[in-house]
Amino acid sequence: MRCPCGYGEAYDECCGRYHAGTAAPTAEALMRSRFTAFARSDEPYLLATWHPSTRPPSLDLDPDQRWLHLEVLGATGGSPLHTDATVEFRAHYRYRGVRDSLHENSRFVREDGRWLYVAPV
Repeated sequence: MRCPCGYGEAYDECCGRYHAGTAAPTAEALMRSRFTAFARSDEPYLLATWHPSTRPPSLDLDPDQRWLHLEVLGATGGSPLHTDATVEFRAHYRYRGVRDSLHENSRFVREDGRWLYVAPV
């Protein structure tokens, strides 16, 4: 099965390794893995990769929302040498049969060698 993040690789060789516990090496890789987690309804991964200062106590993902594909539009920082980053993306989805998209510029921080999602900028 191809990974939903858009790289075109098999899930296990792409975001699956991050979902299994390997730290994403860049903020963009974390963003892509989080999109895949939304597509797979992987709430534990989403919460684990959310910065504690903004993380909700739980998630209630809507089963009627199907995440289709991701476009990464740009990024600042985010390499293994940075501690702060932004990733701008457009996430396409279908909700109750209607196609739409979410456009966001997200902030990420790297703490203890792991990238974490903070919030929209």
